[in-house]
Amino acid sequence: MKRTNLVLNGEVLEEAVRLGGERSYSATVRQALEEFVARRKARRILELEHSGLWTGDLSAMRRDEVAEPGSGDRDG
Repeated sequence: MKRTNLVLNGEVLEEAVRLGGERSYSATVRQALEEFVARRKARRILELEHSGLWTGDLSAMRRDEVAEPGSGDRDG
């Protein structure tokens, strides 16, 4: 854990607490940061899908399927 002091917009923080359902400001900020990181990682995967740097079948992964190696079948 890392302790820090933050200066936050009080109205936005209160709305985040209400929407997130957490019981504390710390839990709300932790939840927000975890969701932010997850979204950024997901965006990076989407960017890599067509770059040639990442190989795999994103559509199959979304359906929780494994594509046969070398099949070239992107639709499963």
